[in-house]
Amino acid sequence: MSTRTFDAIIIGTGQAGPPLAGRLNDAGMTVAIVERHLVGGTCVNTGCKPTKALVASAYATHMARRGGDYGFAVEGSVKIDMPSVAARARKVILDSRAGNETWLAGMDNVELVRGHARFVGPHTVDVDGMRLTAPRVFINVGGRAIVPDMPGVEDVSVLTNTGMVALDVLPRHLVVVGGSYIGLEFAQMYRRFGSQVTIVERMDRLITHEDADVSEEVRAILELEGITIHTGADCIGFSRHGDDIAVSVDCDKAVPPVIGSHVLVAVGRRPNTDDLGLEAAGITTDARGYITVDDNLQTNVPGVHALGDCNGRGAFTHTAYNDFEIVAANLLDGGDRRVSQRLTGYALYIDPPLARIGMTEAEAAKSGRRLLRSKRPMTRVGRAVEKGETLGFMKVVADADTRRILGAAILGTGGDEAIHGIIDMMNADQPIDTLRWAMPIHPTVSELIPTVLLDLKPAG
Repeated sequence: MSTRTFDAIIIGTGQAGPPLAGRLNDAGMTVAIVERHLVGGTCVNTGCKPTKALVASAYATHMARRGGDYGFAVEGSVKIDMPSVAARARKVILDSRAGNETWLAGMDNVELVRGHARFVGPHTVDVDGMRLTAPRVFINVGGRAIVPDMPGVEDVSVLTNTGMVALDVLPRHLVVVGGSYIGLEFAQMYRRFGSQVTIVERMDRLITHEDADVSEEVRAILELEGITIHTGADCIGFSRHGDDIAVSVDCDKAVPPVIGSHVLVAVGRRPNTDDLGLEAAGITTDARGYITVDDNLQTNVPGVHALGDCNGRGAFTHTAYNDFEIVAANLLDGGDRRVSQRLTGYALYIDPPLARIGMTEAEAAKSGRRLLRSKRPMTRVGRAVEKGETLGFMKVVADADTRRILGAAILGTGGDEAIHGIIDMMNADQPIDTLRWAMPIHPTVSELIPTVLLDLKPAG
């Protein structure tokens, strides 16, 4: 069997792969970038792009129903055309995927190889019978949804995020198993489309890694829209109920199961590393299958890096892209960038969105620091009042001695944008007083951040 030699092999075309191919191409290196399924990875095909397109359709629907709050009326009821909603999301997927494919095709030194890559040695992969080798290999294979072996799950048809973004019918009753980010976004959007929606969560509250007040406010927001929420569900199981699916929520037989037409299972994800032949290359993984990397994203095998969701060092599009930036800076720019240098912000795209950076208040309290804390309801944010979107709050926790922000949460309209002022200050390692004296634009959500900082008081 002949072997083709390149300067670099990239396995996977998610958020880190194509830009890395571009940088290597510009540096004059020959690159084989291998993709076994859809160019663009999770974000483009089943994640950020289509889900946020669906969130936008749901938001427009919700605002149309609220016409009376803004002084106008919609004749008759708002009718949902789910095939058109799905087609819009599908177009976003196809346009983004085509853009990535065109981009890669325009790179003179890059070849897109279609097929399933499996390691046969430390720097050699087999792609459906074709051997490729390179001194540098970059693994960017992403992850997929977990469907745990819950009682009865094999007897019914359940959906994951992949199936949900392709759905072009309106569920009569959508049961969402899992009360974290993916589940909550789909729950709210389908409630706004007109489905009955029930969330079933095993833990005693939603998004348990967030502070309790954030979790409680998110629950209140969703319940206000008519979503039923069962937390502390200690006996989740599935069974057929005619053409529907019965989802049990409690071991107490007196608690009836939830009967749904569709079930979304959103309880976590796993890396796509189980069929890469990593053992043939001697590449180590942890107990959950994530590829073990150091602070520069190198594996235990020299010349092999792992980027994106498969390395367990981040679970977002922006962390995957930053992985690319770290590797490119170190390899091509003489840098010494490290994962430990970054601060990871993120957002939950319900409406209003939750944006987060740094420590939660609970984490900060456990750190032993003297803390300052401030919290402001969105009812006291002028921009939110003007928009008629006053649910939520913003809060900041800071170190009383260093006067550095330790963490912040903005659960409110525009919070996913406004949080960047705090992210930038934390990345620049600036004290509270620097941002306190910034002069933001009025009227914005961001303009209240200096006010929130001015209100910082010792945490009780």
